[in-house]
Amino acid sequence: MPKTPGWFVLNVRDTIFLTSEHMGSVGEFEAGAAEFEEVGIRIATLVPGQSHGLYHRENMQEGFLVLAGECLLLVDGEERHLKTWDFFHSPPGTEHVFVGAGDGPCAILMAGARREDFEVVYPVSELALRHQAGVEVEATSPRDAYAGAAEETVERPSYWDELPWA
Repeated sequence: MPKTPGWFVLNVRDTIFLTSEHMGSVGEFEAGAAEFEEVGIRIATLVPGQSHGLYHRENMQEGFLVLAGECLLLVDGEERHLKTWDFFHSPPGTEHVFVGAGDGPCAILMAGARREDFEVVYPVSELALRHQAGVEVEATSPRDAYAGAAEETVERPSYWDELPWA
């Protein structure tokens, strides 16, 4: 991982992956002194049934590109099936979460704006709850929404070799 600010080159294979049994893995391109100030970028990897987080909306724009596999996009109360090369633009205020689908792992490139006035809401959604990707009580902080969630470990996902960059 990069240790200082400034430019760098990093292969996806060399990123740190934070892995959770229920919420898949997230490959981080930044750490410590090399945090991105304006745009966050990561790759989420999911197996069928795993979500990348909890159903939420925020006051920032985000963009998502499915790099490999299939997933369900739960968006504003609707369910959409996405496959490799599908792109999802999420304007501020759009409720969303991804859930792995299909026969194998899915990889999603995620990019989002960063500002000091960041706000997030985790609304109650029956659709998200059916996919184990929602909250039962609305929350306005990640700490409250993810209270009781399983701890993440720093390890590559077990299905790593099935992804296109392996």
